[in-house]
Amino acid sequence: MSFFTAALAGVIFGFGLLLSGMANPGKVQGFLDLAGRWDPSLAMVMAGAIAVGVVGFTVAKRRAHSLLKLPMQLPTVTKIDRRLLIGSALFGIGWGLAGVCPGPALVTLAMGIPQAIVFVVAMLAGMQLLRFMQSKEKR
Repeated sequence: MSFFTAALAGVIFGFGLLLSGMANPGKVQGFLDLAGRWDPSLAMVMAGAIAVGVVGFTVAKRRAHSLLKLPMQLPTVTKIDRRLLIGSALFGIGWGLAGVCPGPALVTLAMGIPQAIVFVVAMLAGMQLLRFMQSKEKR
């Protein structure tokens, strides 16, 4: 049941990305182009997502188990460190250059858009590089 629920949530999320324009690199780059023809419409999408997230996390913090009776797993780290800042900067640079982030990249890949393949392969390579670096740190 949890796999079905996760898959359904992913499909709904993907449709939301399509409807909001977040899967359109041109629209995202227009939002990020503060010095040119700035498109503020994605700010409303982000504000809506943050509002839903705040409500969801507020409810989740009060529960020990999810609606599917699985243990609630919420983030516990609140420290802002060098790794977080570097990772955030790299994410932002990649988002600005490509016009997509991981969620929309997977949506465009599922739509069969060839440019998404390059992004997803690079994203997966970056994830593997992180795992490699973390395993080196532990040794």
